[in-house]
Amino acid sequence: MPDWLREVDGAIILTIHVQPGAKRSEVAGEYGDALKIRLAAPAVDGRANAALLAFIAQRLGLARSAVELKSGLTSRRKSLRVTGARPDAWHCLLGQ
Repeated sequence: MPDWLREVDGAIILTIHVQPGAKRSEVAGEYGDALKIRLAAPAVDGRANAALLAFIAQRLGLARSAVELKSGLTSRRKSLRVTGARPDAWHCLLGQ
């Protein structure tokens, strides 16, 4: 299991490094102990956070309500709690 993913109380916790304002939304690989995600949305009025949650939910095939921002509201480094995903779901995030 990668460093940026852990399992806690039946949910998975993802550590994400976000790059807002990119040309397109995509997974850019690992960034230290985090998963780097480029987002097309700007970091204005919470748009990047909303786009991140929707992007993760779509990649994992889950409802948007299954992904919750736990920390990092105004930071590039974020912690997300995902319920209803399998622990091996990280393959979907990396496109494998």
